[in-house]
Amino acid sequence: MPLSVLGLNHTSAPVDVRERIAYEGEALARVLHQLNNAPGVEEAVVVSTCNRSEFYTRVDDQQRLNQWLLDQNIEGIVPEQHLYQYHDAEAVRHLFRVASGLDSLVLGEPQILGQLKTAYQAARDCHSVGSALGPLFEQAFSVAKLVRSETDIGANPISVAFAAVRLAQQIFGELHNNTALLIGAGETIELAAQHLAGKDIGHVLIANRSVEKAEALAQPFGGRGLGIPDIPSALIEADIIISSTASPLPLLGKGMVETALKARKHRPFFMVDIAVPRDIEAEVGELDDVYLYTVDDLEQVIEENRQSRQEAALQAEDIIRLKIDDYFEWQRSQSAVDTISQLRHSVERTRDEALQKSLKLIEQGKPPEEALQLLAHSLTNKVLHAPTVQLRQAASENDRQLLEMARRLFDLDRTS
Repeated sequence: MPLSVLGLNHTSAPVDVRERIAYEGEALARVLHQLNNAPGVEEAVVVSTCNRSEFYTRVDDQQRLNQWLLDQNIEGIVPEQHLYQYHDAEAVRHLFRVASGLDSLVLGEPQILGQLKTAYQAARDCHSVGSALGPLFEQAFSVAKLVRSETDIGANPISVAFAAVRLAQQIFGELHNNTALLIGAGETIELAAQHLAGKDIGHVLIANRSVEKAEALAQPFGGRGLGIPDIPSALIEADIIISSTASPLPLLGKGMVETALKARKHRPFFMVDIAVPRDIEAEVGELDDVYLYTVDDLEQVIEENRQSRQEAALQAEDIIRLKIDDYFEWQRSQSAVDTISQLRHSVERTRDEALQKSLKLIEQGKPPEEALQLLAHSLTNKVLHAPTVQLRQAASENDRQLLEMARRLFDLDRTS
C-alpha cells in the first residue's frame, strides 16, 4: 500500500501561511482521528511544528486522500504552490532527511528529532499507526541517530547564541559554578539563556531597561531580572557576559570593567558583544583577564562551522541513500511473511487432521505400523495435491517460468 507525505515548511511557505494549519494538543488529536477515518487511509502521522506541518499517510488510493484534503479545505487554506507531496521512496527519503536535521531551518539542528518522536507518539495514542508507518518512523529515528554518530552534522554551533555559549564552555569547562549576565531582552538573549540553561549554568542574571521584562525573561531559568543601572554591581558576580541591545552608546566601559575585575580579584571575564553598534567598548578587550568577542568574531566561527556542517550533510545524504535501500529490502522481505505464515498454518492443519485419523486407527486396534503408513501417505498426498495440480496446468499451458520456479522453490536440482 503506497506511502505518501503532504506538507509545507519554512522553504515552501512563509510563517503567515504555515500558521494556518498548525496543530497541537486536542487539535492534533482531532485531525489525526479525522485523517485515520478518511476513506482509503490506513495509517497516519501528523507532524506540526513552527517550521512545518506534514501529513504522513499509508493510503490505498491517493485520489481518495486528495479528496479528503479538499473536503478539509487544506488546499483552500494554503495555496497549492506552498504545498509539496512525495510518494513511496521519495516519502521515505524526505522523512529520513527531516529526522536527520537536513531539512531544517538550521542545518543539523537536533530539536526536530524530538518533535518527530512526539508526533509519532501522538499518532500511536490515537491508534493511527500500524505495520507500515510504525517501522518507517522507528527506522527514521535509527537513521537520525546513525547520522549524528557517524558525521559532524550537529557538532559545531551555527547560531550566534549557541556559538557564544560554546566558547564560554571552552574557557570555563563545566558551567555549573559560573554566573552569566545577559544584557538585553531580544531573541538572541533568550536563546543564549536557553543554551546556558542546557549547559547547567549556575546562575543567570538578565539586565534590561525594563526590569519587569528582564524578570519575566529570567524567571523560566530560575534567574534574576535587573535594570541597566545594576550592571556595575552585577559584573562583580558574573563570569560570562553576553550583550545584545539597541543602545546607541556602549553600556560597559573600560573603567567599569577594571573596577569589577579588582573586586573579583581578577577572576576572568568572558564577554560577547553581539550588538551593532557595540555595547562594550573595544578597549575592554585590552584588559588582562578579559576574553572579549564581537559579533564579527562569532560570525567567523559560525561560517567555518556552517561549512563543516555542509560537508557533514553530504556524508549524511550518503547514509540516507543506503538506509532507504535497506528499508525497502526489509519491506520486500516482510511481504513474504504472510505467505509463509499461511503456508505453515495450512500444512500444520493438514498434519493435525492426518494425525487424528491415525490415532483413531490405533484406538480401534489397528497396528501402529499401519497407522503410521496411513499418516505418511495422507500427508504426502494432501501437501502435494495443490502444487501438483498447478504444475500440470502449467505444463499444459507451456508455462515454463512457473515450472522453473517450482524447481527452485523445492530445490529439485540439488545433487546429493
